[in-house]
Amino acid sequence: GEWLDEQKTRCRILWRKPEQLASDVYEWAIANGNIGSVCTVYELHSGEDVNGMSFEGVDEELLRRALGILEDEGKCAIFKGDTSDEDGIKFL
Repeated sequence: GEWLDEQKTRCRILWRKPEQLASDVYEWAIANGNIGSVCTVYELHSGEDVNGMSFEGVDEELLRRALGILEDEGKCAIFKGDTSDEDGIKFL
């Protein structure tokens, strides 16, 4: 878990660390031939292709943290869409 405020009155319970989630997302991208392709945050969160995956339906902030880790590692690029659900991710 992690504290959400300095007073330690609210916390988020994580069943997977963002780093593990990032690894799961990238392994999914490789296994499904998505390297070089673009998908949306919505598709990663709720799309048919992620049915049963560890990141299906995960908290959007946590998913974005995982994607940020992948971006920092040079494994994806994130593009802003008109809405947050429409933000695009290109796997590299």
